[in-house]
Amino acid sequence: MARKAAEIGGQQTAAPARRAGSVYELTVVSPTFNERPNVRPLIAKLDAALKGVAWQVIFVDDNSPDGTAEEVKAVAREDSRVHCLRRVGRRGLAGAVLEGALASAAPYVAVIDADLQHDETLLPAMLKVLQADEADMVVASRYIDPEGLSTGLSQTRQQGSRLATWMSRQVLKNDVSDPVSGYFMARRSVWDLSAPKLATEGFKVLFDILASHPEPMRVAELPYKFRDRLAGESKLDRRIVIEYLSLILNKATNDMIPARAIMFVLVGSTGFLVNVGVVLALNAIQAPLPFWGAQLAAALVAMTSNYLINNAVTYHDRRRKGLALLVGYVRFCFLCSAGLFVNVAVASFLDDRLHAPILSGVMGAAFGAVWNYVTTALAVW
Repeated sequence: MARKAAEIGGQQTAAPARRAGSVYELTVVSPTFNERPNVRPLIAKLDAALKGVAWQVIFVDDNSPDGTAEEVKAVAREDSRVHCLRRVGRRGLAGAVLEGALASAAPYVAVIDADLQHDETLLPAMLKVLQADEADMVVASRYIDPEGLSTGLSQTRQQGSRLATWMSRQVLKNDVSDPVSGYFMARRSVWDLSAPKLATEGFKVLFDILASHPEPMRVAELPYKFRDRLAGESKLDRRIVIEYLSLILNKATNDMIPARAIMFVLVGSTGFLVNVGVVLALNAIQAPLPFWGAQLAAALVAMTSNYLINNAVTYHDRRRKGLALLVGYVRFCFLCSAGLFVNVAVASFLDDRLHAPILSGVMGAAFGAVWNYVTTALAVW
């Protein structure tokens, strides 16, 4: 059950100089992509906020082209509390946060964005809650304070954030006001127990931990006010929204259906709309094609659309480029054509025995979708 806390006070003492080899009590993980201008300001803010705490910060950078990793390393040469974990060939906030947390040996791990929108002065209060054994995790919530979202997000994104929060709370067992917050702190045991079940794709790490943790967990919440971004660009796009919806469905099914499979099916549903749209368009312009020709053209367009969207969204971390994109397209078309045969064969087989066309059609479509997902995952991506 979530504990709402307004403020936890206490005087901070001056931080002693850290001796080489001393043990860190707190690790702050900050995932980055194109956040070079924010690196030094964030470190300065952490240094001011965490006086008297043995802390380190791990920047997990997804090979930013703006030189974020180089900037972190430049600071690390001057400050041994600063570390850079540069990832090449893989992307995604969830995976970055998980790798940073597991790379630490500190008993407490916090996650904070590098965009300076999170209030770092809340970190000592979060740490005190955990040290006092009052919770296993502390979430910085934007919804306890009525003005928590008054800045930092546009009206559209505020509404989207509230919708995402409502959807998350329908799945979770914990009564947390802000389960999609990107700012939280947890005990080492929370990370270690949750890690095997966490998705490495997506952006909502906190929601995934809350939904995946195998044991009852005490969660406290502290209010904070979301700040405006001063530099860099927001990473939110349609792909992230789709990944989040997939993760919710994945957790709603108790991890029975992989999040990537859900994304694949969602993309496939758009192919149906494309197919119908192309047929209607060809009929509207009175194209000189027989019915089967229009259907074939529509199927090819839909298949091409599905391939390109899956390559950009579902398999963003493995996306193909150049010649590999063309080779993958040929394989995708071949395998999905076989999937259509599986669909029809299964549906016909069941209808002959059950005489239930709707049920048979649904089962055929399901078998076809499974075929397409499994085979293309293995042979294309």
